[in-house]
Amino acid sequence: MEELRITVATSADAADIAAIYAPYVQDTAITFEYEAPSAQEMAERIERIGATHPWLVARDAAGTAVGYAYASPYYGRAAYAWCVETSIYVDRSVRGRGVGSALYQELERALSAQDILNLYACIATTNVPDAHLDNGSVAFHERRGYHEIGRFPNCGYKFGRWYDTVWMERDLGEHALGQPSVLPFPQVRSRLGL
Repeated sequence: MEELRITVATSADAADIAAIYAPYVQDTAITFEYEAPSAQEMAERIERIGATHPWLVARDAAGTAVGYAYASPYYGRAAYAWCVETSIYVDRSVRGRGVGSALYQELERALSAQDILNLYACIATTNVPDAHLDNGSVAFHERRGYHEIGRFPNCGYKFGRWYDTVWMERDLGEHALGQPSVLPFPQVRSRLGL
């Protein structure tokens, strides 16, 4: 997509982000939330996650929000500090136009600067695609270098149907002894130009 601008999301972006996410909640099994969060709830999520990890928003040349991606801490134990769970949502009207790839490229650049090593994505999947889920997210993540590391059958119930989830992983760097500590995102943000 031409003239895409990716910036760090703030609570001021919450309404736009909530609007992108709502159709996924209401019409798909891509997310297992049943109720779309309000702009206020989304603002709280952005602020909470953004305190330590990147949350990015993409806008087109007209300034319209067309997608977002973020990385949240993987569990709360200190030994997991080098791991994150990634999430991405692209406005359905611009899917397939490079927005997701551009967002993940910037997200991975930010996470590398933080010394994050393991990227995990928990993705809803189905053996029989339907109107609510087509496994496109799995294919997207495979193109980004992720591979499946686990499957949970029949773990999400939505729209009167059971769906599986798969966990996919991508390594960003070498796992070494004496691993440097993870840097909080606000500490590395300025050197990334975000």
